[in-house]
Amino acid sequence: MTTVELTRFKAADAEALLAARPAMLAEFAADRVGFLGARLVRLPDDQWLDIVEWRSPEDFAASREKGANLPGIMAFFAAIDSLVIAEEGARAD
Repeated sequence: MTTVELTRFKAADAEALLAARPAMLAEFAADRVGFLGARLVRLPDDQWLDIVEWRSPEDFAASREKGANLPGIMAFFAAIDSLVIAEEGARAD
């Protein structure tokens, strides 16, 4: 079953966040086993929801261990002001 990572965060500098996004996605695709894709949703009050899909919970856990290990990922994470909530679930469809 596909694992879904839901991360809601605040980022006041939308321009920096969106500028860093393509490199982060490219590095995830090249460096993270089981990365299936991601969608970024803009919410009110400088909040964002990142919906990331992983092949398995193990792939997601391995990605978390790597953290911001590459420049593009680091730049995207640096554009985040604060974490609101992070959750993990399984796709039901």
